Amino acid sequence: MARVLHISEFTKGGIETHLNEVLRYQADNHDIYLMASEQNSNRDSLQISPERLHLYPYKRKPKYFFQAMRAIGKKVDEIKPDIVHVHGTFAGFFLRTLLFTKRQRPAVVYCAHGWAFLMDTKPWKKQLFAFVEKVLALRTDFIINISKHEYEMSINYGLPAKKSVVVYNGVSDAPSANLLPFTVDENKINLLYVGRFDRQKGFDLLLELFNEQKFTNVVLYLVGDTVLEEINYEFPANAVKIGWVNNSEIDRYMKACDAVIVPSRWEGFGIVAIEALRNKKPVIASNRGALPEIIEHGVNGYIFDFDQKKELADIIHSLDKNTLEAMGSTGETIFYDKFHSDKMNKQIDRLYEDALKTSRGSYSVTVNKYV
Repeated sequence: MARVLHISEFTKGGIETHLNEVLRYQADNHDIYLMASEQNSNRDSLQISPERLHLYPYKRKPKYFFQAMRAIGKKVDEIKPDIVHVHGTFAGFFLRTLLFTKRQRPAVVYCAHGWAFLMDTKPWKKQLFAFVEKVLALRTDFIINISKHEYEMSINYGLPAKKSVVVYNGVSDAPSANLLPFTVDENKINLLYVGRFDRQKGFDLLLELFNEQKFTNVVLYLVGDTVLEEINYEFPANAVKIGWVNNSEIDRYMKACDAVIVPSRWEGFGIVAIEALRNKKPVIASNRGALPEIIEHGVNGYIFDFDQKKELADIIHSLDKNTLEAMGSTGETIFYDKFHSDKMNKQIDRLYEDALKTSRGSYSVTVNKYV
């Protein structure tokens, strides 16, 4: 058993799903704590006892960065963890910068949950983000990549292969849901989008396409909202805006629909995609990031080229309920084989064991040990 402090910038969205899977499992195996910002974190839905949860004042503005770092430093000194498991780029920057000049420190396990240098941004920014990550890797014992794509790209950008591993995200069994959240029109194709309403998630492309094509035989249900900034969108007539839904309720919405759509512009992994698979729902996904590692075109869903909007339009026009149902059954089998949380958590446990050893010695782990 190790004393583990998890640190995240915020928890709203897919990161909360991941954290809750890890926290529930580790509660029986480790002495665990969680730090996250007050902004976009919900203490009521995080699966950890209140006395082990610390939410610090924060906004994503430079004047708050130093406050966040002071709060994190104070908590590290107070808890004296064996391992700090850091989630996300900003939390990774805060924690590892604090520890950079310390000779004695806890083992540090870092997961970016999507590399900043793989975002759709200017080349000089990508190089800057990669440089910062390479420097901070000096104070990191293990770097978790959440897909093979993330791993391969991080090595290309110069991150240390000897510290880098692949651990796919995972989710547990879907809870039983007898009561669906709404009644759907069985004569139409009912598609579900779950996530932030922002550019990364390709939300703008999705609405643009539906406003252009109309898709009179399709109803688009939208679960989520904006997070870090308010954006005014033009919603198509056949879209139903639902807002944020507690993660424990997501499966009910998935069960009500025929398929889930994940049109991301860039995506470290895509937890929504595997949540859909566990609910026997096929996924229509872009060809970005790890999504092609989760969805096989024509098997458990469809993959479209993000730069070819017509491909997505053609897929939506061709959707058939019987085909979608068959794909959903195949997707459930793939979920249990590759993306169940039991597999993820056991891999993380083995990683912790090695992190405690290697933080005081040499590195000998290869990426294949964890995939």
